[in-house]
Amino acid sequence: MPRDARAVIFDLDDTLYPIRRFVLSGFAAVAHHLEQNCGVDRHEAFRVLVGAWRAERGRELQMCQKRFGLAPAVIPALVDVIRGHSPNLRLPRESREVLERLRHRWRIGIVTNGMSHVQARKIRALGLDELVDAIVYATDLGPGKPDPVPFLEAAMRLNTPASHSVFVGDDPRCDIEGAMRVGMRTIFVDRGTSDRSVDCDATVISIAAVPEIAEELVRERLSA
Repeated sequence: MPRDARAVIFDLDDTLYPIRRFVLSGFAAVAHHLEQNCGVDRHEAFRVLVGAWRAERGRELQMCQKRFGLAPAVIPALVDVIRGHSPNLRLPRESREVLERLRHRWRIGIVTNGMSHVQARKIRALGLDELVDAIVYATDLGPGKPDPVPFLEAAMRLNTPASHSVFVGDDPRCDIEGAMRVGMRTIFVDRGTSDRSVDCDATVISIAAVPEIAEELVRERLSA
């Protein structure tokens, strides 16, 4: 089958790389900012942020602000630090090997939610812009996944019918349900965070299995 007649499309965060690496990179940037601008020891600030992340996710900056007696007004600036920093990320070897294996016979795309300027920095840091054929920043097109628009946009950019596309992601609703609605085959990457069974075509715990499974899923559809 010609390469441009089928596609594998990936989610980004916690599918192609572990998002905790971005979180820790952001915390390091915040700790440096606090040391430079507020006189807080960066090592202690980083320790507090990581501890807060493990204890009460979503309130790390507030807990850090209270721990060091900083004014609440500092928090928006710290949010901007995280969003604007150049993340220290490296693409896992497994992900790189999978993408390189797929490139010979598949078109490859990424569809990701989140602020596009933040996601684009992740893409560049991971070197993914050189390994895939199309990147869709879903929230630039509307509400984002699971809305059908970004999935269809990816298929259009890849010049591949949705029915000949396989979507790979870790979020049962945003990734799997969204892709199924537009007729894509789906591979759920089980990171152990879902508390319910997932209606999908295949489930993996490692994306190393994606090339073989995608091959079978598209072959089944073509022979139906």
